Amino acid sequence: MALHKDFPESPHAILDPAIRWFPADEALRESSAEKLMPPLVPQLRRKVKEWRDSGYVGATDASKALLNWWFNTPHLLPKADGTMAEFQYYFAQREALETIIYLYDVVAVRDKFDLMRFDGSGAVSAGMFDETWRRFVVKMATGAGKTKVMSLVLAWSFYHKLYEPESELARNFLVIAPNIIVLDRIYKDFQGLRIFFEDPVIPDNGVNGRNWRDDFQLTVHRQDEVRITRPTGNIFLTNVHRVYAGNDIPPSPDDDDTMDYFLGKRPSGATTDSKVDLGMIVRDIDELTVLNDEAHHIHDPRMAWFKSIEDIHNRLKQKGAALSLQVDVTATPKHNNGAIFVQTVSDYPLVEAISQNVVKHPVLPDAASRAKLVERKSAKFTEKYADYLNLGVIEWRKAYSEHEKMDKKAILFVMTDDTRNCDDVKTYLEGNYPDLKDAVLVIHTKANGEISESTSGKSKEELDKLREQANTIDGFDSPYKAIISVMVLKEGWDVKNVTTIVGLRAYSAKSNILPEQTLGRGLRKMYPGGIEEYVSVVGTNAFMDFVESIQAEGVVLERKPMGEGTEAKTPLVVEIDKENSKKDLDALDIEIPVLTPRIYREYKNLSDLDVSALGHQRVLYLQFSEEEQREIVFKDITTGEVTHTTFLDTAGIADYRSVLGYFTQTIMKDLRLVSGYDVLYAKVKAFVQDELFGRPVDLESPNTLRNLSELTATKTLLDTFKRAINALTVQDKGDAEIRDRIKLRDTRPFVAKDQGYLMPKKSVFNRIIGDSHFELVFASFLENCDDVLSYAKNYLAVHFKLDYVNRDGDISNYYPDFFVKLSAKRIAVVETKGQADLDVPLKMQRLRQWCEDINRVQTDIQYDFVYVDQESFEKYRPASFRQLIDCFKEYREATQ
Repeated sequence: MALHKDFPESPHAILDPAIRWFPADEALRESSAEKLMPPLVPQLRRKVKEWRDSGYVGATDASKALLNWWFNTPHLLPKADGTMAEFQYYFAQREALETIIYLYDVVAVRDKFDLMRFDGSGAVSAGMFDETWRRFVVKMATGAGKTKVMSLVLAWSFYHKLYEPESELARNFLVIAPNIIVLDRIYKDFQGLRIFFEDPVIPDNGVNGRNWRDDFQLTVHRQDEVRITRPTGNIFLTNVHRVYAGNDIPPSPDDDDTMDYFLGKRPSGATTDSKVDLGMIVRDIDELTVLNDEAHHIHDPRMAWFKSIEDIHNRLKQKGAALSLQVDVTATPKHNNGAIFVQTVSDYPLVEAISQNVVKHPVLPDAASRAKLVERKSAKFTEKYADYLNLGVIEWRKAYSEHEKMDKKAILFVMTDDTRNCDDVKTYLEGNYPDLKDAVLVIHTKANGEISESTSGKSKEELDKLREQANTIDGFDSPYKAIISVMVLKEGWDVKNVTTIVGLRAYSAKSNILPEQTLGRGLRKMYPGGIEEYVSVVGTNAFMDFVESIQAEGVVLERKPMGEGTEAKTPLVVEIDKENSKKDLDALDIEIPVLTPRIYREYKNLSDLDVSALGHQRVLYLQFSEEEQREIVFKDITTGEVTHTTFLDTAGIADYRSVLGYFTQTIMKDLRLVSGYDVLYAKVKAFVQDELFGRPVDLESPNTLRNLSELTATKTLLDTFKRAINALTVQDKGDAEIRDRIKLRDTRPFVAKDQGYLMPKKSVFNRIIGDSHFELVFASFLENCDDVLSYAKNYLAVHFKLDYVNRDGDISNYYPDFFVKLSAKRIAVVETKGQADLDVPLKMQRLRQWCEDINRVQTDIQYDFVYVDQESFEKYRPASFRQLIDCFKEYREATQ
């Protein structure tokens, strides 16, 4: 049941259905396959792959444009430090959208009978579907980005209805949250349409000839603030309890029993708090799409949620319409008996999310550590489980110490069996551990994990404060470091900093709690990127048996030594080795001057480009058949992936403007040009019309567009323009001056991937991490060189980089590998390479130039450089740094 050996590490990699996880144990397949694999998913994955590989043949123009914008267009977004970084959606998010769009556009799914054709198990029957409308369920592991999927579905439905004349989708949206905490989280993302513009959800104006951003007119209505302002363009964001029809009344803080206000189902008592009748809203609109977050709570057709959505659907039918679409997103779409919802069309299981470091890795005590835990004979809860609590605190303390270096606060999460013992644990922790004094937050939950405040009679203000405390516990502004609850906060409490879970009870079947929901409170990651993170899970035997049952779903639970003297279960932290008394950090420190950039882009008027003198090789103009001209597919010139598709319209006329716009935008994105679209578009148009091919061409002809989609034409156009624009705009200032100085000992701590490293004696850092094995070999060489005083890896956190002109003529950044201090007056910058790339000579020329510049503007320290390739290093085997310089003198002279 292990993952396939070729399963990729990157969550962005396109996953072949053949390597996806599935319950390979035949015994499990026969006894509980329906609990492990959604029956429609295997066949849908294969069909969607074929469709993706075809360039989305059969999808509408709007759908294709969005899919290509989201998943085949590079997106550069600003980072907190002012730089730009490429943004990509996870493949799980991509596959979810592709599957939904495939089912709607290509298969034309209307009801359960259309979905049932994808059943590969033979076990699905019509009786398993309760709804009569179009409903899709997306299964994604906690922390894998379900809210992003909701935002993409919403945008797709909106534009499909707006741009496609025959569309049955909607521009009104009912977004349902299961409780107030989830509602607050979604509102934070949707308020002001923030997520749609901060993420690359909305295409730029001009893509495929549409004004996407101008046309995206939507208003968010929250809870009782729901007001109809227009017949379309509404997002109704509401708690699930406000959807209840008829006499089902939502909870209120003014109720006699407030147990359901914070996170619970509706009470039976009366209230006057609700001002919203969504049935009334539906009577005023003609189109609606429903999006359900944390949708595992909605599986019973007898419940009010189902009857309310059914009522909405029926009211729309009375007006000749229907509920356009219902999309549910959840990590655990399971019935009380554990069977997965048959409506599940896309699945990104926890085992895959852990493997790709999208979520934390659960870690359990190894056998030796667990054997030391004794359940004592005592009537007092905290005395009985003192060993478990103590081990949890020890593990949390180690994690807290490491994460604190990164300005992150680790959170301890303890689950008990009733409210009395919950309070007992709080008193015990605060009384026995000084660092937890006044730092423990208690939230009482009911048997099924929902919040209970029935015994406290808290006011609305107190409940709002409690909710705020639970939501903000991650930050250092919050005094709380631990949270105690009865069982588990079932859904919505999605803080990222839980590093340790202590479970002091078993789970009963009636609770309907699943292992992934238990672990889910600690799965969300604290750091971006592919860094491995961990959540330590400690508990009673009954609790651990429950957690370990998740292994049936392929999840590998790591087991490591825990307790005093063991390593913290945290990512690798690289920091200045201040705790090492054997190191003289002043002597080991290295100072690197920072010069002003030499290379810059002078944004001259692009009108200076002469398209008749670009020096390119003209492309042969081919004649294609009418069938070949019908669909025009553009592919990435390096990866071969489909990036843009255009079609003949119903009149048989192809729109060349969207194709030329695509080329213009690609050039601007690749060169990071922030303005000049209109001028560049005109240049591209003139170039294609008169210069690209062996003769002038008619842009209105579909044969011309078909020629443009040929790889030779695409590559010639893009490469020619990028080369010409770089030649026009990239300049070398010719001089430089010292702008700042970097002292390595001022480098802030940072986390790194769990990879090979050595513990250096001659560096200010506590670890030297190698991005390759050769880097570790070279670091070990420096450790043993008698003529090396100190050295350091040039980590990104050091912030030393050189601008240079790469082989494409574009401005790029280069990060040399090592700094080596040979004396107080001499420092060498070293570049190592296992396998040389084409830019190495250009990088070395820039490094030599930097050394000349710095030695000219200051004379206190002499700076030099060395290039070391692995093959030559292994051949010469230098015994000292002086010998290294002599051995590689030939290459140094070649760069003069």
